[in-house]
Amino acid sequence: MRLSDIRIRDPFVLPVPGEHLYYLFGSTDPDPWTGRGIGFDAYQSSDLLDWSGPTPAFRPDQGFWADRNFWAPEVHAYRGGWFMFASFKSEDRRRATQTLRSERPAGLFRVHAPRPLTPPDWECLDGTLFVDPGGAPWLVFCHEWVQVGDGQICAVALSEDLARTSAEPRILFSASQAPWVREVVDRGGARRGFVTDGPFVFRASDGGLLLLWSSFSDLGYAMGIARSDSGEITGPWRHMPRPVVDCDGGHGMVFRDFSGALFLTYHSPNKTPEERPVFRRVVERDGTLLVVDGEEQHGQ
Repeated sequence: MRLSDIRIRDPFVLPVPGEHLYYLFGSTDPDPWTGRGIGFDAYQSSDLLDWSGPTPAFRPDQGFWADRNFWAPEVHAYRGGWFMFASFKSEDRRRATQTLRSERPAGLFRVHAPRPLTPPDWECLDGTLFVDPGGAPWLVFCHEWVQVGDGQICAVALSEDLARTSAEPRILFSASQAPWVREVVDRGGARRGFVTDGPFVFRASDGGLLLLWSSFSDLGYAMGIARSDSGEITGPWRHMPRPVVDCDGGHGMVFRDFSGALFLTYHSPNKTPEERPVFRRVVERDGTLLVVDGEEQHGQ
C-alpha cells in the first residue's frame, strides 16, 4: 500500500538500519476520541514508498489501567531494547504517558514502567524520549491545555531504566509564548485556551536543540519549532516566528532515510477519519528546519 492508503494520526517513523526497514507507528484505533482503546498497529517499508501491514504493535493485557484515548506511540532504541512511549486514559484516571518495551522494533510491546511517568494529577499527553549528551534520559511531554488553559511543554528526568522519574517536571514554555499560536475558540465564540501537542526533540548540526510541537495558527492546525541555543533541554527556548507546517497538519517528527536525507512527517488533514501520513523533505538552515520540496508529498 501507499501512504494515501494508511489512515493514521500522529505518525512516527523508526528507521532500523540493521533490517533496512522503516517502521511507521501512530494512533490507529478506528475511533481514537470516544471509542474503546484497542491498541497500536505498525506498518513497514524498505523504501518509504510501498508499505505492508498493519501488524499489532501493542494490545493491552487484561487489567491494563487504561481503556480509551490510546494516542501517539513513539518507539526508540535505547540500551539494547525498544521502548514505546504512548498516551492513555481511563474514566477514573487522568491522561498520562506510559512506557512499554519489546525485544523487537515492531513489537509486541508490553508494559515496562509500573505506573505512568507523568504526574497523576496532571492531564498529560504525547511524551517523547530525549537523551542528553551525558546519556541521561528525559521525558518531554505536554501538560494539557484542557487542564491549564495555556498548554505547556514540560520535561522530566527519568531513571536509567526508563521506569520512573527522578526529579520534578520542569516547564519549558507555554503555548501562548509562540507568536504564531492562536487561542482555540468554540463555535459559540467562547475562548477555550492555547493548545500544545506532539513535542519532538531534534539535535541540530550546530549543537542547538530544535523542539517541534503543534498548536493552532490563523490557518488551523499547525506545527512550529522552538530552539534552545544552549543545546540544553532546559533551554531557554526561543520560538521561530512562523510555523514550519501551516496547512491543517501537525503532530510530527523528523527522521533520516538510509541515504542520510532528512524528512518531516505529520498527519493531514486534522479530521477523523481522513488523516493520512505526509512525508516532506527538510533541510537545516539558519538554525532551524526548512521544508524544501514545495507541496510535494514523498511517497504518495
